[in-house]
Amino acid sequence: MKYHSLNHSAPPASFREAVIRGIAPDKGLYFPDQVPVFPEAFWRQLGERPMLAIALDLIRPYAGESIPDPVLERILEETLNFDFPLVPVAPNVFSLELYHGPTLAFKDVGSRFMARCLGYFSSRSPEEVTVLVATSGDTGGAVADGFLGVPGVEVVILYPEGKVSDIQERQLTTLGQNIRALRVAGSFDDCQRMVKEAFVDRELSQGRRLTSANSINVARWIPQMLYYVFALRQLGPDCDPPVFSVPSGNFGNICAGMLAHRMGMPCRQFVAATNVNDTVPRYMETEAYDPRQSVPTISNAMDVADPSNFIRVQKLFGDRFPDLAEMLTARSYTDDETRGAMRFLHKTCGYTADPHGAVGYLGLMDYLRGDANGPGIFLETAHPIKFRPEVERTLGIQLPIPERIRGLLDKEKMAIPIRKYEDLRTFLLDTRGSRKAP
Repeated sequence: MKYHSLNHSAPPASFREAVIRGIAPDKGLYFPDQVPVFPEAFWRQLGERPMLAIALDLIRPYAGESIPDPVLERILEETLNFDFPLVPVAPNVFSLELYHGPTLAFKDVGSRFMARCLGYFSSRSPEEVTVLVATSGDTGGAVADGFLGVPGVEVVILYPEGKVSDIQERQLTTLGQNIRALRVAGSFDDCQRMVKEAFVDRELSQGRRLTSANSINVARWIPQMLYYVFALRQLGPDCDPPVFSVPSGNFGNICAGMLAHRMGMPCRQFVAATNVNDTVPRYMETEAYDPRQSVPTISNAMDVADPSNFIRVQKLFGDRFPDLAEMLTARSYTDDETRGAMRFLHKTCGYTADPHGAVGYLGLMDYLRGDANGPGIFLETAHPIKFRPEVERTLGIQLPIPERIRGLLDKEKMAIPIRKYEDLRTFLLDTRGSRKAP
């Protein structure tokens, strides 16, 4: 498998090269040259096969010759060592809970997979790699946990000051070792712009081997397809194709689901459910892509005005808007609507959702009002405890604190404040070669 840049001005890359570079030399996102299509029998027989075997079949074509099968199997086994339960919420309505990993967020799969791929590649090279990542919330903690102590890899995480929850901040600022956090006076989009600028800074690239752990990296993006396949496996072979409603910020998660669909996975519709940062819902109405300044919300991980992965979504449908519009519905919701959904789910269904899952639920129910022929699944992307003040205040309850979170509460946060790209650049130049990961 080769990968090409969506800016079409860079040479093709292997999986290894695409993972290590993160972004192509022409600033484009990497995209696979082919999307393999699996036969109908593969999808009908999901329930008869172990999850690891299914994952290996689906990921193997994308890793190509870059990772031998025994190594890839070990990487997937270590990545997928927790559950992805499909929880009934109402008749024919399910929550796909993706928060049972080590950092209680859906990004654990992509981060753990990428960390282990990069660790394998680094073990075969004497050159240290710096993972540079922007986070709007859960990415930072998942990347920090996934890469903690990986030999030959240093991690630098940028996050927007005051715009992530306390627990999210603790997950990325309290680990030490090869993890460093930079607190940005700005929005997630500001963090993301700084990261992209660093990748094209020639002086930086001469002294550091930079890569990204955001979902712009193919090793973060592609394995997220497995969530959808595991959900289908739990529904069983006789179910109608489901609707997936995905809380969407940078659009890597829903794009991975669409990748699985292009590979043959049965699906009736994808719903991109956003908060008031509604660039894609407006695009689906007008065909005009018009990002605006991002607005802070209670579903902060989706406070993204210019989602990087949407270009991949378009590519999956051949850049043909009518084809995309047949498979994608996009809706946006206010904080008040999100709180209302959280209360309804808790009072009527006995289910506690975080703000992001509640947005996904709203998108699903709006779609099902017009098409109720089959199961509907909304993705619950983070444990409610990560948004403890908002959840407790909205629902009037006290959440039990999971043991893995309890240990963070007494740790000191350590982050370096920065305001502009020049501050990031100075930090990277000043710390170049100053530390080797254990």
